[in-house]
Amino acid sequence: MAGKPVRPVNAIDQTRRMLSLVTYLKERPGARVEDVARAFGVTEEELVSDLDVLPMCGTSFRGGDLLDIDTDGERIWWHNPDDVAEPLRLAADEATALLVAARAVSTLPGLRESDRQALLRANAKLEAAAGEAAGASARLSVTFESEGGVFADVDRAISERRRLWIRYYSPARDELSEREIDPIRLVSVGHTYVEAWCRRSEARRTFRLDRVAEIKILDEPSAPPEIELRDLSEALVQPAAEDPEVVVEVGPGGRWVAEYYPHDSADELPDGGLRITLRTPDPTSLRRLALRLGRDGRIVSPGDLADSARRAAREALAAYDGPQGVVDGVHAVDDRQEQEL
Repeated sequence: MAGKPVRPVNAIDQTRRMLSLVTYLKERPGARVEDVARAFGVTEEELVSDLDVLPMCGTSFRGGDLLDIDTDGERIWWHNPDDVAEPLRLAADEATALLVAARAVSTLPGLRESDRQALLRANAKLEAAAGEAAGASARLSVTFESEGGVFADVDRAISERRRLWIRYYSPARDELSEREIDPIRLVSVGHTYVEAWCRRSEARRTFRLDRVAEIKILDEPSAPPEIELRDLSEALVQPAAEDPEVVVEVGPGGRWVAEYYPHDSADELPDGGLRITLRTPDPTSLRRLALRLGRDGRIVSPGDLADSARRAAREALAAYDGPQGVVDGVHAVDDRQEQEL
């Protein structure tokens, strides 16, 4: 097909495009593929990829509520636009959930007053529309865990451009450390994180909010250096070229590592495993990976990291107590683990 080379897909851009595409196709039944691709500034291959996803979207997962869109390669047809374009109405349980969540968020400490007032106004409108469901929601309440307070402090620090002091738990080292950070932005990828400039390491770091044991907003202004914000739609952890290189060899049972960890290369091994080269700003964090892999993998280099992983395995095995037979079995596993890690 004619068009520009296919570009890497950005999930956010694709979502925005597909939302616009739905409106565009509703107003232009039988639109030509090449015309639509030109209108959205994408290749025909990218457009067809979007069209493959749209039939899995709709107002619910019931067949009649999904978008019935297809193409013969030249034109695009939407067969049920009127069915799925009806105004949506909240069910009682959906209205209750929204009201309870909105009330809980409005009580968060550190929430900007303008945001709180906007939320309360929206909540009042929702209560009026919900009718009896609003009464049921009033009998429910939600209490946020400590992460909510940390979130509010980080959000306030970003808004007021102030530095933060945190006491942070690192599971890789199993220790608490104190740091001063200049917060840049909050991001949510499974968990909520703050991306910041760490004054201790003089580098950009990402901190998970539920691992912040203590936090204080300082009087010092936040002054992170000018850095380009990363696109985190692909992955939260995106190693830099200057980060230390680590080589890990995994067997067939450890091939999943190449799917979950960003890496520079993954070469096939004769036994069906992989030799994976990756980079990380904190190589010691991979000791946990080595222990998890067990017989399915080992760290090849750097040598000091491989030695550290072996010591961690021995210490973990030494923590087991039991009859002599169990102890002998542990020693046997210890020997095997030492060879494999």
